[in-house]
Amino acid sequence: MNKINLISKYVKNKLAKDKTGHSMDHVERVVKMAKKILLSEPKANPQITIAAAYLHDVIDEKLVDNVTVESLRLKLYLTDCQFDENEVDAIFNIIDNMSFSKNIEFKNHLSLEGQIVQDADRLDAIGAIGIARAFYYGGHFGETIYSENQSPRTLLNKQQYRERSTVINHFYEKLLKIPSQMNTKAAIEIAAHRKTYMQNFLNEFKSEYDMQK
Repeated sequence: MNKINLISKYVKNKLAKDKTGHSMDHVERVVKMAKKILLSEPKANPQITIAAAYLHDVIDEKLVDNVTVESLRLKLYLTDCQFDENEVDAIFNIIDNMSFSKNIEFKNHLSLEGQIVQDADRLDAIGAIGIARAFYYGGHFGETIYSENQSPRTLLNKQQYRERSTVINHFYEKLLKIPSQMNTKAAIEIAAHRKTYMQNFLNEFKSEYDMQK
């Protein structure tokens, strides 16, 4: 079994019980999108990119109880899979720094491989799939769909981001901002279409909501 297959097996085990929209189907979409972007980024290291795409959620603080413990387990596993120290560092530099919450106050520097994985992950958060995931995630945590009395916030730090809002506000606080934060040309083009789709959905939602008044 090659290194990437071993990593895939590891991720399937770690995310098998996820009910927040970060399960293996999400991971597989991110990996496929990363491979698509790689076609137009020949200078990137494919193995590091794909490994990080698979692993980007396994030490995420919103999904695991103890980031320190899970990070150590992952490092040991990667070493057992014959990744050398530089490769492990490259992977962790990506998965430690690519999340939306860790880039609210300032933008972290990412390698080209990291930029590709970040783009692939963020593309899965927008468009039709992004809409579905937003409501799936919000439902899991008991969030209200929409409230006229709760306006979208201007997020200034990670603590504010973690505070509960409505699902519709999440589009304005995060999802509609994602397209302007893409790194690669391929992702920028895909994101533009998906942003339009989300805007059309929000317009329709507001129109239907206003009809009930």
